[in-house]
Amino acid sequence: MEWLSDAKIPVGKTASAVFDWLRDNGDWFFDGLSDAMDALIDGILWVLQTPHPLIVIAAFVALTWALQRNWKTCLFIGLGFLFILNQDYWEETTESLTLVLSACVVCMAIGVPVGIAAAHRPRMYGYLRPVLDLMQTLPTFVYLIPAIVFFGIGMTPGLIATVIFVLPAPIRLTYLGVASTPQPLLEAARAFGATPTQTLLKVELPYAFPQIMAGLNQTIMLSLSMVVVAALVGADGLGVPVVRALNQVNTALGFESGFVIVVVAIMLDRMLHVGRRS
Repeated sequence: MEWLSDAKIPVGKTASAVFDWLRDNGDWFFDGLSDAMDALIDGILWVLQTPHPLIVIAAFVALTWALQRNWKTCLFIGLGFLFILNQDYWEETTESLTLVLSACVVCMAIGVPVGIAAAHRPRMYGYLRPVLDLMQTLPTFVYLIPAIVFFGIGMTPGLIATVIFVLPAPIRLTYLGVASTPQPLLEAARAFGATPTQTLLKVELPYAFPQIMAGLNQTIMLSLSMVVVAALVGADGLGVPVVRALNQVNTALGFESGFVIVVVAIMLDRMLHVGRRS
């Protein structure tokens, strides 16, 4: 079968040529994007690290109460953060939370409008679907190569790689929620003279809200799954001790930092899970 590989389709060479062209001609765009991402990261990091840790914990507990109205969940969130303080991972946790929250801001700001547009334009979603499949199935380490080429080393390339991997989740779930709005509801809104904008705001988005929140939940979970990968390009956070433990074959450090990541993931899931109120 060597004759078949002799006529190899130049996938890799084409991708390399595209990246080289973008790097040579798109410096202004990538520099501006990097500055914007740096500002977002620095702002969230300042909010999480400047106050005393107990103040930040109290703020998260208050937010949990506002979202869930469940004292058991609030107690769990408080105890989870106190456990992180006990393990001396507060700084790394705030850095990972910064990456997660930044990814949520970017992904939801892009994913929700795109999902709404795709729900109203089935042909558009038909074009988007293979792109979303590619973004979700391409190995995450592949994203690190162009991220390093365009943005160097640090939190920004980790954020960009995370956004590319996570973005399909809010797009798909927003599309599913809006597209599944029952036709009788839409027809009733139109019968009462609702404009397309009013129909979207008063009917489709309220109906799709659980799906949109599920998209936010998935965005957070997938972003947390990227903290170790992001650490490979210089992003700070809980992924750094995991990578260090892997390099040193340090079982204690690896389990300790990995367990903290699990605690953070469970806390965020409990905070934002729709329908958990009691």
